[in-house]
Amino acid sequence: MAALILASTAVSAQELTKEEVPGIRNYTQVDATVACAGATTLEALDEVQRRSFAAVVNFRTEGENGADPVGAAAKAETIGLKYFHLPFRGSDPSAAVAEEFLEVIADPANQPTFVHCGSANRVGAMWLIKRVKLDGWDVDRATAEAETIGLRSPGLKEFALEYVRR
Repeated sequence: MAALILASTAVSAQELTKEEVPGIRNYTQVDATVACAGATTLEALDEVQRRSFAAVVNFRTEGENGADPVGAAAKAETIGLKYFHLPFRGSDPSAAVAEEFLEVIADPANQPTFVHCGSANRVGAMWLIKRVKLDGWDVDRATAEAETIGLRSPGLKEFALEYVRR
């Protein structure tokens, strides 16, 4: 397991742990209460549960590159995980989804939370919003962390930055 240190000139360093996890693309442990990732197989939800996560947030759309949110919800329920499907396309982010995500991630009953999409790009955008709106981080620090997690789309980055400016 390799650790990646994300430094910010304005604030102290934040440690993120990137890890190869079978069935989970681009897994990043952010802290004790959150992990962010890309595409996650139904079978990998057993590993998510084994790591003591309480909830899963999925931003993938139905049928997106083999995504099966209905099957994932059923699997999550079977193994005792809460499941939140908040689908959106990277080309069409939604303030309503961001608001719902902030409610879910802020609820201690949903922690620790495993958050994923296809590549961690959408996760990074929503994580940037969470860091600024809920954690009070400055935009530069939140953006740097979001990019380390997986945010790479200029459109999603602009959406997140506009959202936090409101």
